[in-house]
Amino acid sequence: MHTAPHTIRAAHTDTTVTVYQAYSPALGLPAARDGRFPPAWKRERMTWIKPSFLWMMYRCGWASKPDQETVLAIEITRSGFDEALRTACLSHYEPGVHADRATWQRSLRETSARVQWDPERDLHLNPLPYRSLQLGLSGPASRAYADEWTVSVRDVTPLAGEIRSLLRSGEEPAARALLPAETPYPAGPLPHLGA
Repeated sequence: MHTAPHTIRAAHTDTTVTVYQAYSPALGLPAARDGRFPPAWKRERMTWIKPSFLWMMYRCGWASKPDQETVLAIEITRSGFDEALRTACLSHYEPGVHADRATWQRSLRETSARVQWDPERDLHLNPLPYRSLQLGLSGPASRAYADEWTVSVRDVTPLAGEIRSLLRSGEEPAARALLPAETPYPAGPLPHLGA
């Protein structure tokens, strides 16, 4: 079913892609209410966005970890997402992808987007044998994400709670039915990201 180990899977339309982040209620709730990140959101900081809902659940413990109690589904422009992917660099040196360590370090310094591939997760948050994209944005890319690419912000914490509750009750098919539909994202080959 999933042959390529590094494939971006996401909920997407012709013009947008949905990514997930988890925040404290103090940041997450105003963002969801206003449909954009509040001034308190630090635009200079590295921020990591994840197209995988279940990877986000793994990372935030179903919205139970401190400062990650509010899970947001952020719909961003595909043009912004694609630009970040085009200019991104892997967050670690990978022989075969980079000519040498010095070339990788130079690329890392010159971009404001970086990529990590982490094991995708199943409904019980166990690792799967293929990878899920994490896209880190800093500086210009982080500002563009917050102020130009963001189309909508939704609070999906209740959805996370409902899925977790169904799982705890042994109702796995019902829980699975509530998951966002994530399909392969047409990014094309990304050899500079090992994909």
